[in-house]
Amino acid sequence: RLANGPGTIGGCFCDAHKKQFTERGGYSEAQWQELLDAVHTRTLSPILRAWVDFTCDQLTASFRAMQAADPEIELGNMVMYLGAEKAGIRLSDYSNVPVRVGELMFDDKHFAPVKGKTDELFSALFHRRFVAPGRAFSETTAFPSDKLSAANMAAKLTISTIADVRNTMYMSGVTPFPVTHWDTLAPAMKYQSTLHAIIAGQTPRGPLKHCWGEASRYVGDDKPFSLFLALGIPFEVTDTPASDGWTFLSDVDAKSLANSSTPGTQLICRPGVAGGIVGVEETLDALFAWRRSVLSSLRDVPYIEEEKAAICAWYPTIRAAIIWNMAETREDFTLRCGSSTRSVTLGPLESTLVTSL
Repeated sequence: RLANGPGTIGGCFCDAHKKQFTERGGYSEAQWQELLDAVHTRTLSPILRAWVDFTCDQLTASFRAMQAADPEIELGNMVMYLGAEKAGIRLSDYSNVPVRVGELMFDDKHFAPVKGKTDELFSALFHRRFVAPGRAFSETTAFPSDKLSAANMAAKLTISTIADVRNTMYMSGVTPFPVTHWDTLAPAMKYQSTLHAIIAGQTPRGPLKHCWGEASRYVGDDKPFSLFLALGIPFEVTDTPASDGWTFLSDVDAKSLANSSTPGTQLICRPGVAGGIVGVEETLDALFAWRRSVLSSLRDVPYIEEEKAAICAWYPTIRAAIIWNMAETREDFTLRCGSSTRSVTLGPLESTLVTSL
């Protein structure tokens, strides 16, 4: 990548790269300053777009040169959390190579909160827009090596299953994670592989829309509105605002779409971000309150009746859904689909597949 970390608009701003960029585009010194201002304010102006495309061209060219140097080795891209164009990663350039979908929650402090889990699922779902499941890898990092519990490491397997990421790699730097983790991981791996075999190749569908737009990819701060995934209502991934349901937006995507026409879907963002878009606080209390206002409009869509943090990933073509309990306590759930209900009890962070919906 050509960014120091998530949320950074990357590239090298040294004199050599400045000269290369300005000569290539015929830009003046004043326009170079305009670019620096746009980077600082995260403004998707024409010159900032040109800069991001310039950095993407550099990284892609480097990747292809390395691949050409030894065709017997298949290179891939270790994409960071929500890695995209602003980091020099034009994801469409890597659609036919191995890609490690981006993760970030490397310890219990960051992964344990529901928001940590939904952020990581959000990132994996975004990257899967660009890479085939068999080419997708989950790094599942623990760092420091003993700071991600076995239960949370196992829970990350559920993210891979829901996002249909076929390959999982455990990583902890130069120090192995505790060997006792395998007492939990071994059965969890076997169980998730059974679920994954059933839903592999299926696409989750639902009225809640996961949309990470162009503005987020080019200039965003990588703070997605992801907590809606835990409302127990099915969701689906879209490239742009859909023509139905409810589309949840990051702040920068909301600002870019403010007062625009998006027929068929209701845009939702954090309060006070953008005019003409419904504002809902990104807290479970506020989101469940919003959920009460829309449940009656759901038709032939399964959802969890209780107001508990849980994922409901629905695969209508096989009449099945994955339910993931995001709490660290044992919980009872009622899955409603039309007039019928199904009772599900799940242990801490446990998931299951409900069939014949």
